[in-house]
Amino acid sequence: MTTVALPLLPERRTLQVAHGATILASAQAAGVDITATCGGRGRCTSCRVKFVSGAVPPPTVMDELQLGDALVREGYRLSCQCRVVEPVDVLVAPPLDERSFQILGARVPPEELARIEIDSGIRKEVVTIDLPKEEHRQTSDLEALLALVGRTTEDVSPEVLKTLPHALRDHHGEITVTTFGSRLLAVEPGDTSLLKFGLAVDIGTTSVVTTLMELESGEQLAAVSSLNPQAVFGADLMSRIAFAQFNPGNLRKLQTRIIGLLNQHIEQIVRDSGVLAKWIYKVVIVGNTCMHHILLGIDPSHVGLAPYAPVMRHPLVLPARELFLKVNPEARVCLLPIVAGFVGADAVGVALATRIAETPDLRIAVDIGTNGEVLLGSRDRLWACSAPAGPALEGAQLRHGMRGALGAIDRVWLEDGDLRVQTIGDAPAQGICGSGVIDAIAVLLDTGAIDWMGLIAVEERDRLPAPLRERIGVRGEERVVILVRPSEGDAPREILLTQDDIRQVQLCKGAIASGAAMLQRIAGVAPEQVSELMLAGGFGNYLSIRSALRIGLIPPLPASRIRYVGNAAALGAQLALMSEAERARADRIARRIDHVSLAAHPDFQDVFVDCLNFPRA
Repeated sequence: MTTVALPLLPERRTLQVAHGATILASAQAAGVDITATCGGRGRCTSCRVKFVSGAVPPPTVMDELQLGDALVREGYRLSCQCRVVEPVDVLVAPPLDERSFQILGARVPPEELARIEIDSGIRKEVVTIDLPKEEHRQTSDLEALLALVGRTTEDVSPEVLKTLPHALRDHHGEITVTTFGSRLLAVEPGDTSLLKFGLAVDIGTTSVVTTLMELESGEQLAAVSSLNPQAVFGADLMSRIAFAQFNPGNLRKLQTRIIGLLNQHIEQIVRDSGVLAKWIYKVVIVGNTCMHHILLGIDPSHVGLAPYAPVMRHPLVLPARELFLKVNPEARVCLLPIVAGFVGADAVGVALATRIAETPDLRIAVDIGTNGEVLLGSRDRLWACSAPAGPALEGAQLRHGMRGALGAIDRVWLEDGDLRVQTIGDAPAQGICGSGVIDAIAVLLDTGAIDWMGLIAVEERDRLPAPLRERIGVRGEERVVILVRPSEGDAPREILLTQDDIRQVQLCKGAIASGAAMLQRIAGVAPEQVSELMLAGGFGNYLSIRSALRIGLIPPLPASRIRYVGNAAALGAQLALMSEAERARADRIARRIDHVSLAAHPDFQDVFVDCLNFPRA
């Protein structure tokens, strides 16, 4: 096979790549992380590289569409589109310096803990074993233990047997036996009966939240959150499925990334709390179907192909050692059930936490995120659908978009006829995140700077206040709104809202709004019959309700009937961690939910197109 030298700057690392392979695929195969938000499909600019020496290849159509004339002339190309045919030096574009992310954690309220039956299923019993004293006595350490605790040899793993001889003799036969159901998880010397802990984990497409809880009281002892490291291979589910599709090597990369992150979380939690990893006996995990399958090393290819069938839907319990998690090797890892291909255990967690399936009133829960989900129902019936908003509301695929991190514009309003912005941490503006984009569009709709179809109304700018009018214009053939000038608030660069950015937001909000509208139509529920709309998820809890209503992101209900419910998926995981009754309830809820496939419904196309437009003032 012919290879070509490919030096990557600024690391000055030279790769030997196959002739004709793309720069992106070659770099990722060599362990060099070039972010590909769209999964390498030429639909974003995150994987761009600049040709420093050698022949610059002619731009592809996707290069011209995504990068624009100016960057193409400067020698920038999309690494997912460029094939290496001769030696060249390329400079990998640095990502935005995104630090201090806003990732929403979760904490079960005391009143909710008081309502549930706290019983994690983890039992610790202190016993004293009468050790064998006579050589002719035909017995063993294990037999002596099993006779006392009422278990069989089938309930004990070889890993536990390795710890048995020392545990029995270190405290003259006094030991603590830990069990989950019939399974014997640990045998420890002395009395450790007060030391039992568990983890609740929410694996989202964009972020991952891990919480340590004391299993007797429900007290939260530590929590840690991070961006999902799989995002380098694609920001949304379909991008990651495409990356893994029928490729065991790529699937292993995705699985290794998430398990590595979970172990980093565990190490940090152990440091912060002082709890030893060996005392963590139960882990409950929620996530969408794709994240669930990848964690288990299950090929998600068919989740991304019609009819989008998951490989499994039932709740699963397995030992931590099978996932190489650095807790007690025999700890039980419990994955909540899945509803359908794109309605996963995270939606079940939302239903569990919001009690949507237990109240007589009809309510809607909207988990807004990269892979959004909508639930509608009451104790009589429950419907759910996937509302794939995509990564634009997380800042991806926007010209100056970024995640909710230090320096991201997260609030926009009109004051004295001009736009005003607030950034996370009051730092100089680096870009704009989802809540800021929604605010900006809402303000521009109110002023008439954007019309109801989403067009930046350049022709009507003379009607606007002078300061706002000067922010609206055309660059080449592109309509733009200048949100921040380099001279404003120490911003290092100009930050724009482009016409294409608005179209991306319309697609996102159209997916969520049409999901809610379709469920209401199928259920025969008029808006006045909905008693409450609950906004869930990290993004959902940072957006302005007024702005969300103004752009039509959520159903048009009175603001008094809309409330934030936090990271409800993570809350659901915590409830299932603390209570086996709640974990059983999650299974019953999953079996009750009627999954609605929007794309297969004959009315969906018309509803979706209607939802793309903004509400008229």
